[in-house]
Amino acid sequence: MLRFAGFELEQQRAELRGPDGSPIKLRPKTFEMLRLFASSGGRVLSKQELMEAVWPNVHVGEDSLFQCIRELRTALGDERRQLIKLASGGGYLLATEVVAAPDASPGQDAGSGSDVTHVVAPRLPADAAALPKPALFGLRRQAVIAAVAGVCTIVVGLVVATRALKPDILFKRTAPRLVVMQIVDDSGDPRGAGMAAELTARLTDGFAKIQNISVVAPRPAALAGGGSSTGPAASSDYELRGELQLSDQSSTQSWMLRARIIKADTGEVQSVVAASANIDEADAQLAQSRLVAGVGHVLARRLNEILEPSASSSARGKSSAGGDKVAVEQALASINQTTRERFGAAQAMLQKALTEDPDNLDIAVALSALRMRGIQMVWFSPDEAAAVEAMANATLQHALRSKPNSIAVLEAYCRFLSATNHFVESLVTCAKALNFDPWNGAALYLIGLGQIYLGRFDDARATFEQADRYDTPPASRWTWLLGAGTAYALMGRYDEALPWLQRSIAITPGTGRSHFLLAAAYQRSGRSEEAKAAMREGLRLRPGTTRLNVSPPMKNASPVCIEAWDRVVQAEVDAGLPEK
Repeated sequence: MLRFAGFELEQQRAELRGPDGSPIKLRPKTFEMLRLFASSGGRVLSKQELMEAVWPNVHVGEDSLFQCIRELRTALGDERRQLIKLASGGGYLLATEVVAAPDASPGQDAGSGSDVTHVVAPRLPADAAALPKPALFGLRRQAVIAAVAGVCTIVVGLVVATRALKPDILFKRTAPRLVVMQIVDDSGDPRGAGMAAELTARLTDGFAKIQNISVVAPRPAALAGGGSSTGPAASSDYELRGELQLSDQSSTQSWMLRARIIKADTGEVQSVVAASANIDEADAQLAQSRLVAGVGHVLARRLNEILEPSASSSARGKSSAGGDKVAVEQALASINQTTRERFGAAQAMLQKALTEDPDNLDIAVALSALRMRGIQMVWFSPDEAAAVEAMANATLQHALRSKPNSIAVLEAYCRFLSATNHFVESLVTCAKALNFDPWNGAALYLIGLGQIYLGRFDDARATFEQADRYDTPPASRWTWLLGAGTAYALMGRYDEALPWLQRSIAITPGTGRSHFLLAAAYQRSGRSEEAKAAMREGLRLRPGTTRLNVSPPMKNASPVCIEAWDRVVQAEVDAGLPEK
């Protein structure tokens, strides 16, 4: 029996009882998570540790974890998140003392007046005060006195040095501190308060995953009316503030989440963003995911730019740096646009900017990322591709040494590894990019692509669908839709592939590859006329495509992937793709 905060957790019967003794219903997974918290000895449990323990050998998304956390907080009446707390840097802990009532056993001291033993804080031995006085931890008294004198000398020296040096030099904080303030409900809708609270929790959970910042809880602040609110956390560097509103700009009402990052000591606004979601969305959790990802993605990247500044830009004027930023953003917006004309214009823009500022690492990285897209789309000749690959590799290796935590650098290197068929390495690099922007749909797409080539089709499907739930950045939306349709097709689930492929083509109709996959899905779904029409459109967009060149490069692909692609290509041939 584990007892905490008035609750009793009976492990043998898998039952939680409230302070009044009445049982509280919990799903088995939720109970198992509570048992882990209660028996952890006050230790922080990482999200990965919780998922592996509660769902062993099962691939689940973090939404399942968050659902269990929400259910536990509801069961424990922990609306203010004082019992199950989000730890700085990610993970959760049960922030209260837990005691265990042991089973009666023959060897138990019958004269004991207590029926509980502590399982959290270890106690000192009862005879600690009786330790020999002349020696402490094996040192003689004289040695102890000398050691204390030495420590005092060091302390005095630090005090003197602190007057001459900046405190940050001696006591440098390892990570900037961000506080996520409670989202203010300005919607006027009865559902608004609950929605605002959930958005606050999800934003807090998301930013807590970011590796180079520390998320701290806001401190309570008393209201004049006797209630309570929250104020900024002590010693925070940045604050995230936001409001939930209703938007009537379209024919249907939408939730509108406006958020900003503020520098705590000056009040300077660092970034402002807004995201919207249909208020009539049947899946409320989907609407929450879209809102949180819509603001979180932009704010996370802005924080990353602040913490990973470009040395080249800082050395030059602000106007020049601003122009470079515009050029990079415009060019990178074209990475996932599949027309050759867009690609050529973006490449020329970046080449011109790099000629004017040859030491600008941000521009060089953006150009490398764009050219990797050109390799993926086979827009370079073999000789050109080899030269581009070598140049990009040298640029990105230098960038990784200079800015190892930069989202832009990690994304570009992830794309490089994917384009050059180093799929295992790409999974590692893309996962690192997610450590700095958990809502990065482009990184999720590249992870899913790697999983496809490694033959992990169901994992890829889940990854692409997670990217679709976030839907950030919108410019990349068609890629993960195509990815999900591809994963379903490779699994032989052609009927399920169709809507994903159709949605992808509706956004970006200019790629023939999507139409070839759509033709295969139609063909295997028994819709031969639609299959032939899709194939004709694909051949119009990519003339000269045959069975011999329709497949992507299969270097380093798993045998499972190669075999599945062969089945898809056969379906394309049956739909009218020329043999040669």
